[in-house]
Amino acid sequence: MSPAGPVVAVTPPAFCKSAVLCREVTRAFPTARFNASGGYMAEPELIEFLQGADAALVGRDPINEAVLTALPRLKIIAKYGVGLDNVDQDALRRRGVALGWTPGVNRLSVAELTLCFMLGLCHNVFSGGHALRQGLWRKDGGRELSGQTLGIVGCGHVGSEVLRLLAPFGNRVLINDIVDKSELAREYGAETVSFEALIERADVITLHVPQTPLTLGFIDAAVFERMKPTAYLINTSRGPVVDEAALKAALKGGSIAGAALDVFGQEPPTDAELLALPNLMGTPHIGGNTREAVEAMGRSAISHLIEFFQGEVEA
Repeated sequence: MSPAGPVVAVTPPAFCKSAVLCREVTRAFPTARFNASGGYMAEPELIEFLQGADAALVGRDPINEAVLTALPRLKIIAKYGVGLDNVDQDALRRRGVALGWTPGVNRLSVAELTLCFMLGLCHNVFSGGHALRQGLWRKDGGRELSGQTLGIVGCGHVGSEVLRLLAPFGNRVLINDIVDKSELAREYGAETVSFEALIERADVITLHVPQTPLTLGFIDAAVFERMKPTAYLINTSRGPVVDEAALKAALKGGSIAGAALDVFGQEPPTDAELLALPNLMGTPHIGGNTREAVEAMGRSAISHLIEFFQGEVEA
């Protein structure tokens, strides 16, 4: 460490654009430096930026064996955000690099966007607005969210928050998760069902799963074929869990009524045809990016750094 204390390198664009968070991390670590590019860096640029750092506060940056090999000084990775699919935890353990991470910090922010998508899809807010911009006055108010059968795939931090927000709407809610959620279902009057039953019965399906080998591309053509033609799909979890080619075909062919995506397989997405479809609503991965969520995730990451280096000094 330098005489001024540990060197902390901060990469997430949203964190670096927050004057509040920059002040707070600099107060704790005066030598902190920030990513000024305005976006995430490719691996070579990331390695160069992190050179000489004792700690890295990262978001969606790839933290893998190659990156860690190039950065032998790193002692801790503090994770901004809730997903760990970009962090090779085995590589961290092999090299004795600590991981500071708190799950579920931005769950309310993501859950609120999910609810927004549900209302917008059911009430034709998105498709009606798209038609209006094309000069079409299409007065089709869709249907009410209340009374619809909703399916939540993955009922962890965000999924359970969505379930809580839905309580006043009086929906029939179906839950599917790889762990037992029967107690949560009883609390909110929901029903635990198989994945197959959920996709066949739900009017709106919302995804809240991590990106793992089991979930990669698991929402595919076969799933769309089994969904109701009047059903909607929402994904605010991870882009690669949905086969976007199959989704595009389903939207164009009428296999499903519509979809809303906050996440994509490649970000920013490059499939202009998909993005232009009138029955797709897309947003640029903003689910966890409310001001409140940004500050909560940032403060959580900062707290992990403070605790780690205080412990190191005390030791």
